[in-house]
Amino acid sequence: MTKVIHLAASRGHANHGWLNSFHTFSFAGYHNPSRIHFGMLRVLNDDIVAPGMGFGTHPHENMEIVSIPLLGALHHRDTTGRDEMIRSGDVQIMSAGRGISHSEMNASKNEEVQFLQLWIFPKLNDITPRYEQKKFNKADRLNQFQKVVSPLQDDDALFINQEAHLSLVDITDANAIDYTLHEANAGVYCFVLEGSVIIDGDTLNKRDGMGISDTARFSIKANNNASLLLIEVPMIG
Repeated sequence: MTKVIHLAASRGHANHGWLNSFHTFSFAGYHNPSRIHFGMLRVLNDDIVAPGMGFGTHPHENMEIVSIPLLGALHHRDTTGRDEMIRSGDVQIMSAGRGISHSEMNASKNEEVQFLQLWIFPKLNDITPRYEQKKFNKADRLNQFQKVVSPLQDDDALFINQEAHLSLVDITDANAIDYTLHEANAGVYCFVLEGSVIIDGDTLNKRDGMGISDTARFSIKANNNASLLLIEVPMIG
């Protein structure tokens, strides 16, 4: 097993007043040559947006973009004509393909919104832009992996243009759960949303991350009630 650990405090950080953002990988003004990406996972941003504020209309191309609200709601608009509210409990995916512009605004005038945004390199370039979102039942991830993004056309998960699998899990205190990789030549980036876990003898706390590769299976044990996002991506192009 090959591991790389990124402690929460080691992430890049930018506070713009309206936006307080933490970057696991190099992004915008944060550049760390040893932290450009993990396999096909290019960006993992942990953002807090002030009430009524947000990201104005801006373009993307040839990237799979996943947004996961953790608290509050985002108002999304894009050039495909979508005008949507994305709330805590939802997961959104957008294939930028040959080009799309969108905006993401805090839907509340009174409360902060907190969300994760991931960028994953696509399998196929220059596809027609697409958008999809889905609400997931939190009860379905208790001590089991809840698939939220999949490369398969699956009613239970959002489709992604890449051999990637994203899962959420809530593990109760002292329980352990094994993760088996879906793909050969893949790795898994484990990101702790809440609580504390042990993976292969290493303790990870809230917002710590660990990239795991060169293994087919590994175990996660909770030190206390813990929530994680697991991002399985190809390690080679």
